[in-house]
Amino acid sequence: MNPLPASAVRPLFDRLERLDRRVAAWAAPRGSGVVAAHELACFAIKQASACLFGGCLLALLLVTWAAYPAGAWLARYDFLTLAALAIQLALLASGLETREEARVILCFHVVGTAMEVFKTAMGSWVYPESSVLRIGGVPLFSGFMYAAVGSYIARAWRLFDFRFVRHPPFAATAWLAMAIYVNFFTHHFLPDLRWLLFVALAALFGRTWILFRVRDTYRRMPLLLGFVLVALFIWLAENLGTFAAAWRYPSQRHGWAVVPVDKLGAWLLLMVISYVLVSAVANKRARD
Repeated sequence: MNPLPASAVRPLFDRLERLDRRVAAWAAPRGSGVVAAHELACFAIKQASACLFGGCLLALLLVTWAAYPAGAWLARYDFLTLAALAIQLALLASGLETREEARVILCFHVVGTAMEVFKTAMGSWVYPESSVLRIGGVPLFSGFMYAAVGSYIARAWRLFDFRFVRHPPFAATAWLAMAIYVNFFTHHFLPDLRWLLFVALAALFGRTWILFRVRDTYRRMPLLLGFVLVALFIWLAENLGTFAAAWRYPSQRHGWAVVPVDKLGAWLLLMVISYVLVSAVANKRARD
């Protein structure tokens, strides 16, 4: 699908930029507190834009849980699959997502679905509703939940114009991502190397700072802190997803309960895989 020409979406961005400049001019003489509030508002808007795909998907989970008609000819899970695909195509068609990013997100979709098939077979969690569009016990919409993480990182990378200080070599991060993925499978049969992977993550990224630009000035924070914050928000979204019966953990078999906090660590490690895949696109773009 060809993205829309820039002329179709550029006027909207131009209007937003003009509005931002007017607000900045109004805030400047009113003190640092007002300027900081303006930048915080810009930060929130950019974050909401970066979360567009994941936010739409989470909203669909909640709305269909509350209002999807019982006995509909199209199963709820199948509707979610088709709706998620439509959102992804809309992002491409509007130019909000590039083809390169879409290919990486598709890769993460496949990686996530493969893990889902294995994990559900091992009883780690279940999808309680029936559907046609599924592989084994896994409805195909589940892969889009992993893709939402990749979509967020890719869009945030562009919107905040990420830069890094003391970033580890890509090859080292790729080996770490591969080890994380393999451990998600092997820990069912072999010793769980999760804590060793946390140590490797800290060793690789412990000295790395991420620079991000909200408006004109770059801010910075430890990249590891950024990873933890993103994992925390994913864990909160997962609680909403399980509340909406999109899937259930064994501890939720007899009714909804808060997702175990140890899943936060699993999301932290899984998010690193997505980050590495997106960084491959960013590195290629920088070379081009």
